[in-house]
Amino acid sequence: MKSFITQRFHIEGPAGKLDTILGKPEGSQRGIAIIAHPHPLYGGTMDNKVVHTLFNTLIELGYVTAKFNFRGVGGSEGNYDQGVGEVDDVISVTQAIHKQFNNQLIHQPLILAGFSFGGAIQLLAAQRLNPQHLVLVAPSIAHLNVSPPTEQTGQTLIIHGDQDDIVPLQTILKWAEPQSLPIVVIPGAEHFFHGRLAVLKRIIHNTFSFRTSK
Repeated sequence: MKSFITQRFHIEGPAGKLDTILGKPEGSQRGIAIIAHPHPLYGGTMDNKVVHTLFNTLIELGYVTAKFNFRGVGGSEGNYDQGVGEVDDVISVTQAIHKQFNNQLIHQPLILAGFSFGGAIQLLAAQRLNPQHLVLVAPSIAHLNVSPPTEQTGQTLIIHGDQDDIVPLQTILKWAEPQSLPIVVIPGAEHFFHGRLAVLKRIIHNTFSFRTSK
C-alpha cells in the first residue's frame, strides 16, 4: 500500500464553506479525483465507508483526491438544494483543488467519482467539468432523473450490486441500455456493499492501474 498524507480544510463554496479532506500521494501524481457522497437527507456524508474506500483507492493509484461534505452536511455551510446546488459544490471543490496546485495538474486526468446520490451528482457535474473518467458506484440515477453519459463525457466505470434494493440492478441496466454502457456487477452485494468493499477496491485498481490520459 502506498503512503499518503491528508489535510482537512474549508473551501469557499457558493453557499458557504465546504468541509473538505484532501489526500496527496507521495511521489508522482497522475491527476485529480473528486468524490461525492450519498444523499444528505438520508445520512450521507464524506465519512461513508464506500466514499472512504474510493478515497483511499484513488490516492493509492496516484491521484490527488478530495472528498467533501455537501452544503448543509457536517461542517459545511448552507442547506440541501435538491441536487442543483450540490453540482455547484462539486465544481467549486474541483476548481479550488486545481487552484491549490497552481493548475499544475490541469492537463492531467480528472476523475469524478460518486456513490449513490453522489454518483448522480457527478453525472451532472461532468456536463460542465468534462472529466476524463467517471467512477459511479450504485448511482441513484432515477432520483435526479439523470441521463446516461455520452462518449463526450469521458470513460465511465459503473459498479453495482445484484442485491441492491435501493437502486435495483434492473433499473441501472435499463438506464444504461441506450448507450450500451457496461456495468460491473458484484454478486451478493447490496447498496452499501457490506462485506464487498475489498472487491469494489480491486475492480477500481484493475481498471485504473495501467490507464493513462486519453
